[in-house]
Amino acid sequence: MTTSSPFSILLVDDDPLVADVLTRSARHNFPEALIQVRTSYAEAEAYVESLEGKGPKLILLDIDLQTGPDGFAFLSYLRNHPQARLLPVVMLSYYDETENVEKAFSMGASLFTRKPSVYSAWQAYVQQLRHYWFETITVPTVWFGKGATS
Repeated sequence: MTTSSPFSILLVDDDPLVADVLTRSARHNFPEALIQVRTSYAEAEAYVESLEGKGPKLILLDIDLQTGPDGFAFLSYLRNHPQARLLPVVMLSYYDETENVEKAFSMGASLFTRKPSVYSAWQAYVQQLRHYWFETITVPTVWFGKGATS
């Protein structure tokens, strides 16, 4: 994939441990990634609404947000947003229940992944994210704010 560094990733997850371990792992295994952490639907929506210029290249979205509307509600918001609808969204959960997997894909998720449970598994997860989303495929550059087109 041809892209300029940095590679912005929006992480929407209310678990501070997940945010910490993913951010630390990315520093070593995906140094091109700039992880933008938001812990609730409201914070993530405010982040998207405040974007000017290039948006994130990827969104990692926890299904089970305890801080308000869940990840499915935020996915719906994204898929109805004129620019954010183009962003790839990876749904995250500790559980891969068939119902949630099917719902995620039917709502427009790009991928559904289980959250690792130990740090070494997070490192491998981030290496796989880097390999797939940064080295292998091409994702669109999505522009926000003035001059953005839908």
